[in-house]
Amino acid sequence: MLHDRLLVRLDAEAGDRRSTGGIVIPATAAMGRRLSWARVEAVGAQVRSVEVDDRVLFDPDDRAEVEVRGESYILLRERDLHAVASERLEEGQTGLYL
Repeated sequence: MLHDRLLVRLDAEAGDRRSTGGIVIPATAAMGRRLSWARVEAVGAQVRSVEVDDRVLFDPDDRAEVEVRGESYILLRERDLHAVASERLEEGQTGLYL
């Protein structure tokens, strides 16, 4: 990866959702602007706040899809992220950086 780019894979839960009443909402249902979570697979040299295996929140409308060895990935810039959910926790921190 070059510069400030991230290679991410959409979380498996990005498909169908279930409402609190138990109704299945298909992934293709028209909703308001909804952000997506993805797992970071690779990072560029200038990425500062994200590491491999972190989960990131991004706008799915601002993405570029790429296929590498038969697997589908999304290419993002670090500045396009809205949040990072990290396993690197210190005492008193939540692990979510907004």
